[in-house]
Amino acid sequence: MLAPHSHAAPSHNRVPDVTLDFWLIKLMAVTMGETAADYLAVNLGLGLTLTSLIMTGVLIVALVLQFAQKRYVPWAYWTAVVLISVVGTLITDNLVDNFGVRLQTTTIAFSVALVATFAVWYASERTLSIHTIFTTRREIFYWLAILFTFSLGTAAGDLVAESLDMGYLASGLMFGGAIVLIALAYYLIHLDAILAFWLAYILTRPLGASFGDLLSQPAEYGGLGFGTTFTSLIFLGCIVALVLYMTMRKNADELDEILLESD
Repeated sequence: MLAPHSHAAPSHNRVPDVTLDFWLIKLMAVTMGETAADYLAVNLGLGLTLTSLIMTGVLIVALVLQFAQKRYVPWAYWTAVVLISVVGTLITDNLVDNFGVRLQTTTIAFSVALVATFAVWYASERTLSIHTIFTTRREIFYWLAILFTFSLGTAAGDLVAESLDMGYLASGLMFGGAIVLIALAYYLIHLDAILAFWLAYILTRPLGASFGDLLSQPAEYGGLGFGTTFTSLIFLGCIVALVLYMTMRKNADELDEILLESD
């Protein structure tokens, strides 16, 4: 017996598929989040507090636009990712620089907050999969988890690079090596796909932050001295180019689907 025909609009996943270009643009976004936060707060002289207020307001606008799409739209999604990366960095920087909270404490606190978010998300939805972000409630959990991954990654990256005195290059290589191990565990011993994704997602933040600081910070602080302005603009240009590519590819795929359905 055929099911009754439904005129309801189909549900669309609101986040992108996990592909190579997903990881490339995500890594660039988190790197830019580190350097852009420093540029706004230090180079432009806005200070952490004012920068945080401005960027939080801009992020709220971006998230409103993202939630309004009800599907994955590259420009809306990646704008929100870049901005939440900046705000996540600023949250950690405020706690450490303005309120004197130790990096060890912020790392533990954001780890607990992220685990709690995942626990409530799973208890509510029975899944943490990013392939089924069909509802507003799931998308709220998703973006809250993303925010905590960025704040946690900033704290962990700074803890390893600065407090443990490993330096930006060594800490970046360490986090990159950890991501490689996760990928090998996924492909060779079939580590759970959802667990592997979120572990890699968390670690790309300190990886990007470490290399962002390596490129932008002056030599006396262990960096290459390119500055936050140049570094931010380079990564912003790469992000824009990738988003344009993703948009054109997505439009082409949707056109192909329409043509196939019309045959």
